[in-house]
Amino acid sequence: MKEKTYVEDIDRSLYDFRNEDKDAYRLEEGLTPDIVRQISKEKNDPEWMLDFRLKSLETYHKIPVPDWGPSIEGLDMDHIVTYVRPKDNKMQQSWEDVPEEIKDTFTKLGIPQAEHKSLAGVGAQYDSELVYHNVKEEVAAQGVIYTDLESALHGEYADMIKSHFMKLVPPTDHKFAALHGAVWSGGSFVYVPPGVSVEIPLQSYFRLNAAGAGQFEHTLIIVDENAYLHFIEGCSAPKYNVANLHAGCVELYVGKNSTLRYSTIENWSKNMYNLNTKRAKVEEGGKVEWVSGSFGSHVSYLYPMSVLNGEGARAEFSGVTFAGKGQNLDTGTKVLHNAKNTSSYINTRSISKDGGISTFRSSVVVTKKAEGSKAAVSCQSLMLDDISRSDTIPAMDIRTKDCDIGHEAKIGRISDETVFYLMSRGMNEEDARALIVSGFAENVGKELPLEYAVEMNNLIRLEMVGAIG
Repeated sequence: MKEKTYVEDIDRSLYDFRNEDKDAYRLEEGLTPDIVRQISKEKNDPEWMLDFRLKSLETYHKIPVPDWGPSIEGLDMDHIVTYVRPKDNKMQQSWEDVPEEIKDTFTKLGIPQAEHKSLAGVGAQYDSELVYHNVKEEVAAQGVIYTDLESALHGEYADMIKSHFMKLVPPTDHKFAALHGAVWSGGSFVYVPPGVSVEIPLQSYFRLNAAGAGQFEHTLIIVDENAYLHFIEGCSAPKYNVANLHAGCVELYVGKNSTLRYSTIENWSKNMYNLNTKRAKVEEGGKVEWVSGSFGSHVSYLYPMSVLNGEGARAEFSGVTFAGKGQNLDTGTKVLHNAKNTSSYINTRSISKDGGISTFRSSVVVTKKAEGSKAAVSCQSLMLDDISRSDTIPAMDIRTKDCDIGHEAKIGRISDETVFYLMSRGMNEEDARALIVSGFAENVGKELPLEYAVEMNNLIRLEMVGAIG
C-alpha cells in the first residue's frame, strides 16, 4: 500500500485557535445609514467624521463591484457584521491590564515577546477595537507620536488627522475604499518629527476573532522631513465556515529626504476576503520601501501604491505571495512617477500549489513631467504542481521618452533534478521542496527583521506540508 503523503488541511493551529465571543458587543449584520450612525456613536466621532461616513456610504452604493479580478460572489455584505468589540473594550497601555482572554490570544501570536525583544512600540487590535497601545519612553522623548487613530482624532493632532484622513485614498477610489470610509474602526496614527530617526521598528497587529465579521482599521503615518521609520504590520484570523472581510486602509506620507519602510506579513484564514488598500505619497528625495508577504485569505485584491511626487523620490517593492488550495490571490503594486528623476524597483515572487491561483498585477505610470525617471519590474512565479495557476499582468503607461523602463517575468516549476540532488544529500522530498521554495522567497525574507523572516519561513513550511504525493 502506498504511503499517504498528502495532508488534507494544513496545521495552522498557531493562528486557527479562536476565543468564544459570546460576551462581545456586535452590531446587526448589514450596511445601513443607521448602522453607520451607531458606529460613529460608539466612536464618539466629531460631526465632520459622521458626515464623512454617511457620504462614503452613499458612494459605496453607487460604485459597482469590480469585474476584472477574482470573484467575490461569496461576500454578502448583508451578512457581514461591521462592528464587533469585546465587552471590556477600554484600550490599555499596560499589558497586564488587557483582558485575560485577549491577552492570551496575542501571547500565543508572540506579540509581548516581540515587543520586549525588538520593537519600539506596539499596537494590538482585536476585532474592531484597539485593546493595547504602548511606545517606549525613549522613542516618545524624541517627539514621536504613536497612538490609536481615534485618540488622535480627539486630541491635539485632530487637525492633522482631518487634513490627511482618506486624502490619499478617497472613498471615490473604489467600492471598498468607500466601504472603509463608512465603517472604519481602529488603527494607528504615527507622526515622526523632522530629523528624527526611529532606529527600532513600530508594529501594529490586527487580529479578527469574530465569525462573519469585517475588520476596517485605518493606519495613518506621517514621516516629516529628514526622518526615518520602519513600521511592521501583522494580520491573522482563525478559520470559520462563513465569509469574513478585511477592508483596511493604509495612508503613508513620506516627507522630503525621509525614508519609510512598511513591512507586512498577512496570514488571514482561508475564509477571508482581503480587500485592503495601501498608498504612499513620497516628496522630494524621499523613499518608501514596501516589504509584503501574503499567505492567507480566500481571495485577495492587494496592490500597494507609491505616488512619487517630488524630484528624486524613490520606491522599492519586495513581495511574495503563496496561494494554496482554495485561494485566489491577486496581488502586486502600482507606481506613479510624477516628478523628475524618480525611480522605482519592483521585485516579486509568486508561489502556487494544490490548485491555488496566484496573479501578479502591476501598473507603472510615468507622466510627462517625470523626465529622467527609471523603473524596473521583475516578477517570478513558481508552480508546485500541474493543477495550479500563475499569471503575470504588467501594465506600463509611459508619457515621456526621457526615461529608462524595464520589465522581466519568469514562470516555472520546481526542478526535479534539484529535488533529486538535495535528496541525494540526505533530505527527504518534502524538506527539499520547502528549502527550494524558501530560497525562492528569500528576496522578502532577507528584508524582514529576523523574527519575522522566521515567521515567514514557518508559514512556507506549513504550506509545504503535504505538498507532495
